[in-house]
Amino acid sequence: MRAVTIRDTELVVEEHPDPTPGAGEALVRVKAAGINGADIHQRRGHYPAPPGSPPDIPGLELAGEVVALGTGATRFSQGDRVMGIVGGGGQAELAVVHETVLMAVPDSLDWTAAGCVPEVFTTAHDAVFTQAQLRPGERLLVHGGAGGVGTAAIQLGRAAGARVTATVRNAGLRKDVEKLGAKVIAPEGFTDHGPFDVILELVGAPNLADNLASLATQGRIAIIGVGAGAKGELDLRMLMAVRGRIHASMLRARPLEEKALTARAMERAVLPLFEAGTLTVPIAATYPLDRVEEAYDRFTAGGKLGKIALTMGA
Repeated sequence: MRAVTIRDTELVVEEHPDPTPGAGEALVRVKAAGINGADIHQRRGHYPAPPGSPPDIPGLELAGEVVALGTGATRFSQGDRVMGIVGGGGQAELAVVHETVLMAVPDSLDWTAAGCVPEVFTTAHDAVFTQAQLRPGERLLVHGGAGGVGTAAIQLGRAAGARVTATVRNAGLRKDVEKLGAKVIAPEGFTDHGPFDVILELVGAPNLADNLASLATQGRIAIIGVGAGAKGELDLRMLMAVRGRIHASMLRARPLEEKALTARAMERAVLPLFEAGTLTVPIAATYPLDRVEEAYDRFTAGGKLGKIALTMGA
């Protein structure tokens, strides 16, 4: 099989031996895979793949067709359309995925859209609902609303009956983000638009003090991105005054059992929304596997709405 391969921080497309599914696993012929921030960090040598995942093939999400099954794998059959998160190895023509983290692709999604769903919608749903427990009528603030996780969180919050506000730095993208169901504002001065019951932090530590100042009583801050900085100071008295909570999470490093739970939550609460036409997958650009360098450059250039996708061909 061919796969995106990291060689001394460079990206090349190389031949690799075809993987073989083990017990409980499915071999998937990948049709499309989304690019995520973790892939960029892994390429630079800052975010190695977890044990058991290919150390040199990036890719945290994929969609494709089941072509073989390992011993005891019974959830899917050959030919089924599936998608799911992986610890790595998603940007390849073939990938082995444990059946418990795979989900059936809704009929409403084509391959490109399906390949860009698992990581960002799982991350957003887990952070906003499973952890922060957003409820109908509450106010949700999404920092970085134009990115993959941001656009997912906005739509999920709107679908749940929350009042959603999103910060978007690129003024040219704000109208498009508004169409997803959010009141869109510039990052500067977001405290004037609070208080917020749940704040989804995708930018990082520079927002910490103002997040606390914007938090409603019993509000929750969910930190899942630190691209603008990971270290900051906070006044614990402000958190105490509103009886607030701060929590953080990372999806990639979780054990298989916990990832499987996120997949079941997606099947219950998110996939039916795709079937109903309530959710969309904004895709900024799509590139074939051989143009992976261009795809990564487009991702890092910023100023995009939604996802960058790689397609693997036939």
